[in-house]
Amino acid sequence: MNSFKTPQSRCRASVGRCDITPPIGIYHRMWGAALHDRATGVHRPLEATLLWLEPLAPATGPPQIILSLDHCILDAAEMMNIRESIASATGVPYANIQVALSHTHGSGWMSRTRSHLPGGEAIGPYLDHLAVRLTQLAEETRPRAEAASIVYGIGRCNLAAHRDFWDVERATFACGFNPEGPADDTLLVGRVTNVSGKPLATLVNYACHPTTLAWENTLISPDWVGAMREVIETHEGVHCLFLQGASGDLGPREGFVGDPAVADRNGRQVGFAVLSTLATLPPAGTEYRYAGPVISGATIGTWNHEPLTEHELDEKAAWQWGQLTVQLPYRHDLPTIEHTTAEREHWMIEESKAIETGDEKQIRNCRAQIEQRTRQLTRLNALVHGDTYPITLHLGIFGDAIWIFVPGELYQAFQTTLRERFAPRPVIVTTLTNDWQPGYIPPACTYGYGIYQEIIAATAPGCMELLIESISRRIKKLLTPTDCR
Repeated sequence: MNSFKTPQSRCRASVGRCDITPPIGIYHRMWGAALHDRATGVHRPLEATLLWLEPLAPATGPPQIILSLDHCILDAAEMMNIRESIASATGVPYANIQVALSHTHGSGWMSRTRSHLPGGEAIGPYLDHLAVRLTQLAEETRPRAEAASIVYGIGRCNLAAHRDFWDVERATFACGFNPEGPADDTLLVGRVTNVSGKPLATLVNYACHPTTLAWENTLISPDWVGAMREVIETHEGVHCLFLQGASGDLGPREGFVGDPAVADRNGRQVGFAVLSTLATLPPAGTEYRYAGPVISGATIGTWNHEPLTEHELDEKAAWQWGQLTVQLPYRHDLPTIEHTTAEREHWMIEESKAIETGDEKQIRNCRAQIEQRTRQLTRLNALVHGDTYPITLHLGIFGDAIWIFVPGELYQAFQTTLRERFAPRPVIVTTLTNDWQPGYIPPACTYGYGIYQEIIAATAPGCMELLIESISRRIKKLLTPTDCR
């Protein structure tokens, strides 16, 4: 091999940013074990980052909008409202607007179904304003689009750790650091530059739950993602777009705490890993070619960064995007709304008793039990009627890269399998896009062991594997035969 090719994409691009921090005092409780309801302050602001992409040849297809929000989950109706508003204002097709969540659990649960709770009166006005502001952001970002390249690189970061821990003493699984479990440490980054080489944005695709901060935290926070962006943006001087990977079984090694300093430390770890990876990227539009030997004390092999040919540059401008809907069967033992409602009412009675006796430990336990049933009811009411859940994904062949946007939460095996199948192409996997339903989609091998993610999963064993196969076949159809593996 006399050359080393770095994967790249060519397009027109621009990036925008706005602050989307909710007001102090808004309903904030995200954790069942939390004893507070309202946010008492702000650790770091929540932010929205928008990447506007267009093909170099307009006839190739319409633009794509990728919008990353510092939120944990938003109801499907809110996602739909944001996308419809942006589509109406910009003319970009609704299907081409991807709203992806960083999944920070420090943002609070912004759902209108919680408007009756303390601080909940601020949720509706906040969400209304959010849709308006994000639409403005898209309109502001669009005119700045210019010819650009994205150069991709693969780095490593071990912040993410396996989080299905077997508690031997209590003979149960706990959702927490498992030092013996596998953890995908892949850090996929991209540097976006214009034709003169000036940086326009940084892309970061990494899989790790933003769950550093948990029930003891009362501050609005982007969790580790905030400090990560600060490190990168301070050095690079441009906005950083973060895309959450398949992190269903991955979380910070040190997490579930109340100290924001731990979240910042976690974020700096990822940020510096990103900078290290960016430092290895070559100039856009080049490949690293062997230039021949030089006789010195030894025979030295020399390599140079050389421009790509016009044909090679045209290949980097490949632009194929589309949707795929896969029918995922529901599990046969899915809880009923009636049974879940009865359990919730039982725990509400127990909570009242605990409050009367001042038993704080029992109050925390009851609130957690109530919260679990409340969330289960939210999931059950949101599911499509029938035997299957129709999950819709957005796929793109963009230059050398494969981009995948999928709702719900997938285990790491989802991304590692797809990346193995389509290497050396970079595969950008973004979860929690456009909807958080149907929730967790774990591998078949995890069912039946009492693992949290499997217990609350709505889909049957084998659905993640079905999803992988369906996506793989669609991608192979989009790729030319010589590229298929």
